[in-house]
Amino acid sequence: MRGRNSISIIMARSERTSRSASSRVLCCNPHRVSVAEGGLSQRTATPRDPSDLEPAQTDNMAAPSTQACGLMERSIRDRVPPLLTDLYQFTMAYAYWRAGRHQEPAVFELFFRDNPFGGGFSLFAGLTDCLLFLRSFRLSEEDVAFLRSVLPPDTDPAFFHFLRGLDCSGVTVRSVPEGTVVFARVPLMEVSGPLAVVQLLETSLLCLVNYASLVCSNAARFRLAAGPRRKLLEMGLRRAQGPDGGLTASRYTHIGGGFAINVQAGFLFGIPVAGTMAHSYVTSFSSLEEVWPQTLVAVNGDPDPVDFISLTKGWLSRVCEQLGAEPEKIREGELAAFLSYAIAYPHNFLPVIDSYSVSCSGLLNFCAVALALHELGYRPLGIRLDSGDLCRQSVHVRHVFRLCSKHFSISDFHSLIIVGTNNISEQSMTELNKMENEIDVVGVGTHLVTCTKQPSLGCVYKKSTVPGRKAVYRLVDAEGHPFLDLLCLEAEPAPQAGHLLRCYHLCRDNTPLSVTPAQVTCLRQEVFTKGQVTHPPCSNAETRAKVQSSLQTLHPRHKRLQEPESYTVVLSEKLYNLVTEIRQGSNNESNFLLAN
Repeated sequence: MRGRNSISIIMARSERTSRSASSRVLCCNPHRVSVAEGGLSQRTATPRDPSDLEPAQTDNMAAPSTQACGLMERSIRDRVPPLLTDLYQFTMAYAYWRAGRHQEPAVFELFFRDNPFGGGFSLFAGLTDCLLFLRSFRLSEEDVAFLRSVLPPDTDPAFFHFLRGLDCSGVTVRSVPEGTVVFARVPLMEVSGPLAVVQLLETSLLCLVNYASLVCSNAARFRLAAGPRRKLLEMGLRRAQGPDGGLTASRYTHIGGGFAINVQAGFLFGIPVAGTMAHSYVTSFSSLEEVWPQTLVAVNGDPDPVDFISLTKGWLSRVCEQLGAEPEKIREGELAAFLSYAIAYPHNFLPVIDSYSVSCSGLLNFCAVALALHELGYRPLGIRLDSGDLCRQSVHVRHVFRLCSKHFSISDFHSLIIVGTNNISEQSMTELNKMENEIDVVGVGTHLVTCTKQPSLGCVYKKSTVPGRKAVYRLVDAEGHPFLDLLCLEAEPAPQAGHLLRCYHLCRDNTPLSVTPAQVTCLRQEVFTKGQVTHPPCSNAETRAKVQSSLQTLHPRHKRLQEPESYTVVLSEKLYNLVTEIRQGSNNESNFLLAN
């Protein structure tokens, strides 16, 4: 019995107690359903698209409702309270306070040093959670009481009174929009405010951005590896690093281009969830006697229920005859499972067919049940393969679907979905594209949510050693591709489209570079000030769309999965000169942009 990455239907259902794994084989009933010669009358069918796996909840992907926003903010308060930080943040805050420096203005910048997975880009994610965290940041009496117990006993009691009154009313955040393609060493967020407060925010902000951006970037890479035709189904909850890791993975892999099976993520974040069935459901049946109810009402409104078991057995005889199959090898328990599931979900029939033998049992049972559903006016969705040679099996399955479509004059069978799952990695996904296959939807779990190629993005949160606030601009060429990110002082005039710009490579020699952009975009926007979110957070659907458009404009040479070309990040001439002066003035002090 196989259980690798098996997934359950979206709708909650109690799983039956497992019975004997050795299901009885089924001898086909020779009785045939009385139909016109040549099979059922043909229905006009629209081509099946893998998006049919997406549930009706897709409509909920619009701007989040007040209830959804409330759930998200409550989730942040529960998951990321002010004490979710390192102890040294509080000891440093105390030292600032004792020195009378706690109200000094300070600016911290959040960035990462290298693009993840050896790739050419990353995606910025987690901003919405950061803003909700900042808005609710406040230590309770219970929090402060705990800090009294862990800080040294000679800590000045007045410090705890100071902590009790802390909030983010003096904090300002300027940020790259969530869902934007970003590159190493470009500051993603600038956090300014009283020194003690912005110091206390460090660990929590890094925690919210690091994994969200990493797993979102990983999902985008899997999405690119899957190719434009296939859907990507994230199914890694059971493999994730704990419940919060699973929730975060489902949310941000959806934003990165996948679809989730995590019901709680759908509830909290309003993202669509989908699913099929597990091997455990199939192997829990051993006999047709366990199927109940045994009837199904046709779509056309006929009130008289049809004996669905007899109808299916008739179709099974015809399928075996057409394909030259051996009826004695068909598993009765598997057919019972398919029948029971189809009766429960006639509009969403997509079983896993490799619990026993795909060619000798699972595929035949599926075709029989699917043909019976079709006769009653329903449209089966397809099948899932979870073991063996997925490519070879998918080709065989598609061949059988086409034979049934032709022989029984049912065009729907041409467009049935084939889902492939089984410990799929980015590399195996890439290899899959090189082989003949008929897989429409790829389910990925462990390698996606655990980011096995790189477990951490490595974001850092550093106090800026370059005076003045900075601006970030993205320069776009005449073909609409970004080709350079420019860091400059905020007080400098913005670069102009069509005007020559002199700048200097970040982390390279001091040779100047001259470029003329066709378009210029300011990447940084003020998103939080005086304790309030000033730029409305996007819904998950909007951020997902932002990711796709951002990736679409990126030149293929930068988004190659293997050996991508490095994206150019530069300093303006004025900022470069300022950095040079500072470095020359203090050889022991290095600027975060150039040395960290």
